[in-house]
Amino acid sequence: MPIKIPSLLEMIKAGVHFGHRTSKWHPKMEPYIYTVKNTVHLINLEKTQEKLKEALDFVKEVMEKNGVILFLGTKKTIKEVTKKYAEKVNMPYINEKWIGGTMTNFSVISRLIKKLKDLENKKEKGEFAKYAKKEQSKFNTEIEKLNKVIKGIKNLDKLPEAIFMLDTKDEKTAIREAKKLKLPTIGIVDTNCNPEEAVYPIPANDDAIKSVEMITNLVAQAIEEGRKVTPEASS
Repeated sequence: MPIKIPSLLEMIKAGVHFGHRTSKWHPKMEPYIYTVKNTVHLINLEKTQEKLKEALDFVKEVMEKNGVILFLGTKKTIKEVTKKYAEKVNMPYINEKWIGGTMTNFSVISRLIKKLKDLENKKEKGEFAKYAKKEQSKFNTEIEKLNKVIKGIKNLDKLPEAIFMLDTKDEKTAIREAKKLKLPTIGIVDTNCNPEEAVYPIPANDDAIKSVEMITNLVAQAIEEGRKVTPEASS
Protein backbone atom coordinates (compact mmCIF):
# COMPACT_ATOMS: atom_id res chain seq x y z
CA MET A 1 0.00 0.00 0.00
CA PRO A 2 1.49 3.38 -1.01
CA ILE A 3 2.09 5.81 1.83
CA LYS A 4 -0.05 8.94 1.69
CA ILE A 5 2.17 11.94 1.09
CA PRO A 6 0.88 14.92 3.14
CA SER A 7 -1.00 17.60 1.22
CA LEU A 8 0.43 21.09 0.83
CA LEU A 9 -2.04 22.35 3.44
CA GLU A 10 -1.03 19.65 5.94
CA MET A 11 2.61 20.56 5.42
CA ILE A 12 1.90 24.27 5.85
CA LYS A 13 0.08 23.55 9.12
CA ALA A 14 3.15 21.66 10.35
CA GLY A 15 5.44 24.54 9.34
CA VAL A 16 7.38 22.39 6.87
CA HIS A 17 7.72 25.35 4.48
CA PHE A 18 9.56 27.73 6.83
CA GLY A 19 13.25 28.02 6.07
CA HIS A 20 15.88 30.34 7.53
CA ARG A 21 16.66 33.99 6.99
CA THR A 22 17.97 34.72 3.51
CA SER A 23 21.36 35.68 5.00
CA LYS A 24 21.83 32.07 6.18
CA TRP A 25 20.84 30.21 3.05
CA HIS A 26 22.92 27.63 1.19
CA PRO A 27 23.00 28.45 -2.56
CA LYS A 28 22.57 24.78 -3.51
CA MET A 29 19.10 24.88 -1.91
CA GLU A 30 17.93 27.29 -4.60
CA PRO A 31 15.97 24.63 -6.60
CA TYR A 32 13.93 23.87 -3.48
CA ILE A 33 13.05 27.45 -2.52
CA TYR A 34 9.66 28.85 -3.48
CA THR A 35 9.94 32.49 -2.44
CA VAL A 36 11.08 34.96 0.22
CA LYS A 37 8.74 36.42 2.82
CA ASN A 38 9.91 38.95 5.42
CA THR A 39 13.57 38.04 4.68
CA VAL A 40 12.83 34.35 5.30
CA HIS A 41 13.09 31.68 2.61
CA LEU A 42 10.00 29.56 2.08
CA ILE A 43 10.47 26.01 0.83
CA ASN A 44 8.73 24.79 -2.32
CA LEU A 45 6.46 22.13 -0.84
CA GLU A 46 5.76 20.52 -4.19
CA LYS A 47 9.49 19.75 -4.32
CA THR A 48 9.25 18.45 -0.75
CA GLN A 49 6.46 16.07 -1.78
CA GLU A 50 8.50 14.88 -4.76
CA LYS A 51 11.73 14.27 -2.80
CA LEU A 52 9.82 12.77 0.12
CA LYS A 53 8.28 10.16 -2.18
CA GLU A 54 11.73 9.26 -3.54
CA ALA A 55 13.11 8.91 -0.01
CA LEU A 56 10.19 6.80 1.22
CA ASP A 57 10.39 4.50 -1.81
CA PHE A 58 14.07 3.96 -1.03
CA VAL A 59 13.31 3.24 2.66
CA LYS A 60 10.76 0.62 1.61
CA GLU A 61 13.30 -0.99 -0.75
CA VAL A 62 15.84 -1.27 2.08
CA MET A 63 13.29 -2.90 4.36
CA GLU A 64 12.04 -5.30 1.67
CA LYS A 65 15.59 -6.74 1.76
CA ASN A 66 15.52 -6.99 5.58
CA GLY A 67 17.86 -4.01 5.88
CA VAL A 68 18.58 -1.78 8.86
CA ILE A 69 18.21 2.00 8.92
CA LEU A 70 19.98 3.98 11.62
CA PHE A 71 18.07 7.03 12.90
CA LEU A 72 20.28 10.01 13.69
CA GLY A 73 19.15 13.24 15.34
CA THR A 74 21.20 14.76 18.13
CA LYS A 75 19.92 18.35 18.17
CA LYS A 76 18.34 19.08 21.56
CA THR A 77 14.89 19.88 20.13
CA ILE A 78 14.60 16.65 18.12
CA LYS A 79 16.37 14.09 20.33
CA GLU A 80 13.11 12.68 21.67
CA VAL A 81 11.58 12.45 18.19
CA THR A 82 14.61 10.42 17.07
CA LYS A 83 14.22 7.99 19.97
CA LYS A 84 10.42 7.77 19.78
CA TYR A 85 10.16 6.72 16.14
CA ALA A 86 13.28 4.55 16.06
CA GLU A 87 11.97 2.56 19.02
CA LYS A 88 8.51 2.42 17.47
CA VAL A 89 9.88 0.51 14.46
CA ASN A 90 12.67 -1.25 16.37
CA MET A 91 15.50 0.50 14.55
CA PRO A 92 18.87 1.60 16.02
CA TYR A 93 19.30 5.27 16.80
CA ILE A 94 21.77 7.88 18.00
CA ASN A 95 20.27 10.91 19.70
CA GLU A 96 23.16 12.05 21.85
CA LYS A 97 26.59 12.61 20.34
CA TRP A 98 27.88 10.87 17.23
CA ILE A 99 31.15 9.25 18.28
CA GLY A 100 33.81 9.71 15.59
CA GLY A 101 34.38 6.32 13.96
CA THR A 102 30.91 4.98 14.78
CA MET A 103 30.70 3.60 11.23
CA THR A 104 34.28 3.77 9.90
CA ASN A 105 35.69 2.08 13.02
CA PHE A 106 32.71 -0.09 13.87
CA SER A 107 34.89 -2.79 15.49
CA VAL A 108 35.68 -0.35 18.34
CA ILE A 109 31.98 0.47 18.79
CA SER A 110 31.22 -3.26 18.76
CA ARG A 111 33.63 -3.74 21.66
CA LEU A 112 31.90 -0.96 23.61
CA ILE A 113 28.52 -2.59 22.93
CA LYS A 114 29.87 -5.95 24.16
CA LYS A 115 31.29 -4.30 27.28
CA LEU A 116 27.95 -2.61 28.06
CA LYS A 117 25.99 -5.83 27.55
CA ASP A 118 28.43 -7.77 29.76
CA LEU A 119 28.17 -5.21 32.56
CA GLU A 120 24.37 -5.08 32.37
CA ASN A 121 24.20 -8.87 32.34
CA LYS A 122 26.39 -9.12 35.44
CA LYS A 123 24.32 -6.48 37.21
CA GLU A 124 21.08 -8.30 36.35
CA LYS A 125 22.48 -11.56 37.73
CA GLY A 126 23.51 -9.83 40.97
CA GLU A 127 27.21 -10.42 40.36
CA PHE A 128 28.11 -6.88 41.45
CA ALA A 129 27.26 -7.86 45.04
CA LYS A 130 30.60 -9.63 45.49
CA TYR A 131 32.47 -6.36 44.95
CA ALA A 132 33.05 -3.51 47.38
CA LYS A 133 30.62 -0.57 47.21
CA LYS A 134 33.25 1.59 45.54
CA GLU A 135 33.69 -0.96 42.74
CA GLN A 136 29.92 -1.38 42.36
CA SER A 137 29.56 2.38 42.03
CA LYS A 138 32.31 2.40 39.38
CA PHE A 139 30.51 -0.31 37.36
CA ASN A 140 27.18 1.52 37.60
CA THR A 141 28.77 4.79 36.47
CA GLU A 142 30.33 3.00 33.51
CA ILE A 143 26.94 1.51 32.52
CA GLU A 144 25.40 4.97 32.74
CA LYS A 145 28.12 6.56 30.60
CA LEU A 146 28.00 3.83 27.96
CA ASN A 147 24.21 3.92 27.81
CA LYS A 148 24.29 7.66 27.23
CA VAL A 149 26.24 7.27 24.00
CA ILE A 150 25.41 3.79 22.66
CA LYS A 151 22.09 2.74 24.19
CA GLY A 152 20.27 3.26 20.90
CA ILE A 153 22.74 1.11 18.95
CA LYS A 154 23.12 -1.60 21.59
CA ASN A 155 21.58 -4.22 19.27
CA LEU A 156 23.42 -3.11 16.14
CA ASP A 157 25.66 -6.04 15.22
CA LYS A 158 26.66 -4.82 11.75
CA LEU A 159 26.77 -1.66 9.70
CA PRO A 160 23.29 -0.38 8.76
CA GLU A 161 22.17 -0.32 5.14
CA ALA A 162 21.29 3.39 5.39
CA ILE A 163 21.19 6.36 7.77
CA PHE A 164 18.18 8.62 8.24
CA MET A 165 19.26 12.06 9.50
CA LEU A 166 16.58 14.22 11.09
CA ASP A 167 18.96 17.18 10.74
CA THR A 168 21.91 17.17 8.33
CA LYS A 169 23.38 20.53 9.41
CA ASP A 170 24.87 19.26 12.68
CA GLU A 171 25.96 15.80 11.52
CA LYS A 172 29.10 16.53 9.48
CA THR A 173 31.13 13.66 10.96
CA ALA A 174 28.37 11.13 10.29
CA ILE A 175 28.01 12.41 6.72
CA ARG A 176 31.77 12.07 6.11
CA GLU A 177 31.76 8.51 7.45
CA ALA A 178 28.71 7.54 5.40
CA LYS A 179 30.33 8.91 2.22
CA LYS A 180 33.56 7.06 2.94
CA LEU A 181 31.68 3.77 3.32
CA LYS A 182 29.21 4.56 0.50
CA LEU A 183 26.31 4.25 2.95
CA PRO A 184 23.14 5.84 1.52
CA THR A 185 21.76 8.72 3.57
CA ILE A 186 18.26 10.13 3.82
CA GLY A 187 18.21 13.60 5.34
CA ILE A 188 15.95 16.51 6.17
CA VAL A 189 17.58 19.57 4.61
CA ASP A 190 16.61 23.09 5.61
CA THR A 191 17.43 26.19 3.55
CA ASN A 192 20.77 26.61 5.36
CA CYS A 193 21.93 23.08 4.39
CA ASN A 194 23.72 21.62 1.42
CA PRO A 195 21.19 19.16 -0.09
CA GLU A 196 24.05 17.26 -1.73
CA GLU A 197 25.13 16.04 1.71
CA ALA A 198 22.28 13.51 1.59
CA VAL A 199 21.74 10.93 -1.14
CA TYR A 200 17.99 11.34 -0.59
CA PRO A 201 17.43 14.94 0.57
CA ILE A 202 14.02 15.99 1.90
CA PRO A 203 13.70 19.80 1.81
CA ALA A 204 11.88 20.81 4.99
CA ASN A 205 12.03 22.83 8.19
CA ASP A 206 14.40 20.96 10.52
CA ASP A 207 13.71 23.19 13.55
CA ALA A 208 9.95 22.93 14.01
CA ILE A 209 9.05 19.77 15.95
CA LYS A 210 5.80 19.27 13.98
CA SER A 211 7.70 19.38 10.70
CA VAL A 212 10.43 16.95 11.81
CA GLU A 213 7.88 14.65 13.43
CA MET A 214 5.69 14.58 10.31
CA ILE A 215 8.60 13.44 8.14
CA THR A 216 10.04 11.03 10.71
CA ASN A 217 6.63 9.42 11.15
CA LEU A 218 6.42 8.88 7.38
CA VAL A 219 9.88 7.26 7.36
CA ALA A 220 8.69 4.97 10.18
CA GLN A 221 5.58 4.10 8.13
CA ALA A 222 7.75 3.29 5.10
CA ILE A 223 9.84 0.97 7.29
CA GLU A 224 6.71 -0.86 8.42
CA GLU A 225 5.38 -1.07 4.86
CA GLY A 226 8.68 -2.42 3.55
CA ARG A 227 8.71 -5.13 6.21
CA LYS A 228 5.40 -6.46 4.92
CA VAL A 229 7.06 -7.50 1.67
CA THR A 230 9.11 -10.67 2.09
CA PRO A 231 12.02 -11.43 -0.25
CA GLU A 232 10.03 -14.42 -1.53
CA ALA A 233 6.96 -12.27 -2.27
CA SER A 234 8.99 -9.67 -4.15
CA SER A 235 10.93 -12.16 -6.30
